[in-house]
Amino acid sequence: MKSNYIKQVLFIIISAFLGSCSADFSEKRPTEFVDYDGATKTTENLMTLLNGIHRSLYITYETNQNESGLGGLMQQTDIVGEDVVFPVTNGWFLLVYNWSGLSSENSQDIRFPYRTYYRIIRNANTIINATDVAIGSVADKNIVKGQALLYRAFCHFQLVQLYGKRYVNGETNSQPGVPIILTVGNENLPRATVEEVYAQINKDLEEADILLVGYSKPNNSHLNLKVAQGLKARVALTQGDWAVAADYANKARSGMTLMSVTEYGEGFNDYNNKEWMWGSHINEVQTQYFGNFGAYMSRNFSSTVIRSCPKAINSKLYNLIPSTDVRSTLFSKDGKHPGLDLGSAFAKFPYTSQKFLSVSTGDSRCDVPYMRAAEMYLIEAEAKARLGHADAAKILFDFEKARDPDYVLSINTGQALVDEILMQRRIELWGEGFRFFDLKRTNASLDRTGANHDSGITNGIMIVPPTDKRWQWLIPKAEINANPLVKQNEL
Repeated sequence: MKSNYIKQVLFIIISAFLGSCSADFSEKRPTEFVDYDGATKTTENLMTLLNGIHRSLYITYETNQNESGLGGLMQQTDIVGEDVVFPVTNGWFLLVYNWSGLSSENSQDIRFPYRTYYRIIRNANTIINATDVAIGSVADKNIVKGQALLYRAFCHFQLVQLYGKRYVNGETNSQPGVPIILTVGNENLPRATVEEVYAQINKDLEEADILLVGYSKPNNSHLNLKVAQGLKARVALTQGDWAVAADYANKARSGMTLMSVTEYGEGFNDYNNKEWMWGSHINEVQTQYFGNFGAYMSRNFSSTVIRSCPKAINSKLYNLIPSTDVRSTLFSKDGKHPGLDLGSAFAKFPYTSQKFLSVSTGDSRCDVPYMRAAEMYLIEAEAKARLGHADAAKILFDFEKARDPDYVLSINTGQALVDEILMQRRIELWGEGFRFFDLKRTNASLDRTGANHDSGITNGIMIVPPTDKRWQWLIPKAEINANPLVKQNEL
């Protein structure tokens, strides 16, 4: 596929060498001297390239400091929903918040995810296509290829949710999806159907599910069998394949322990947390400074955007959280955050978040969560509730009891139980990048009314029905110029 976004084959090499995390970071040779054939010759070298992908998840892209890999993309897909609130206009992704950036072909906001995910896909393909002939053991080949397959599946999944129409279980899903890229060539490819994209996603997940059996990862930046199972559960939930979603979510969370109440309030900033399944650790050598996730979503880092425009929770949602629930402590109803000792330079607004905390006021580093065991409980509970299984409420209870000691077993059934679980998803996964996708997959309207959203800041975007064309983000114009086979969404 000939594209401005995916034809930079040496990006994988650059990412790999930037991604080496240790004291020898600054001692690496300039990347333009790296030999491509040599870099893919052995499984050891391929693992170096894989580490480059791990690293690329939190580097800043292009010239905008907020475009910091998956952390920046997570911000986009929550800010575009109704649960993250801008108290003033001084904030990055403002055009995402007011939806105007989604309907402009030349918007950087739609270019950022398209370019980022296809870069990762291309880098993953470099590994996938080279692994079988590389020198190394079968075990090492399985480890490196399995993780690369998960990256490719994950990125296609994110792309098709953003740029294609929602998947509808039981239908043909022949609506345009996104190009499926499986090689590192420059061939022009058209948009595959949504059904075809999901078929490829599931194929990659199923292969990874086999290859990663027995792999013990060194840390949570790597992707193991549980991450494969967790991604399979996410995809199945989006496809409405409830039985598969419930089964794989249960497998993914099996043997994992939820955070204690004390651990829950410690700042969501340590990827060693026992509940995290996949995340990025930002060490001091590799910090992005004002580009880190913590430079936008924390409450305590002293950046202009946090001091002037801290992120708040939807007040209606907050008021549904019982005072006995630890999650109520992650937000300050009066905005004063007494435990953080914020200086006078920090503007105070009601309902602001302290879920994510950076290292300090002068250090924006904050590890970024991509998958947690809590999500798996919620996927399993929702899928089983939709199937009418009697144990759905018990799964929700096991999860909720860890957050609220006073929670009692729900007596809801059917849609009422599904609605309760979806509400818990909103509370639990706030700020972690799920809200846009949840609204879209459930065919729900965006509804910001009756809460602390300011219609002047949202540019009047308070309700968006599920039939609105803007749920399908426009394909960047530069991509269409580079590849005429890619057809635009409805303008």
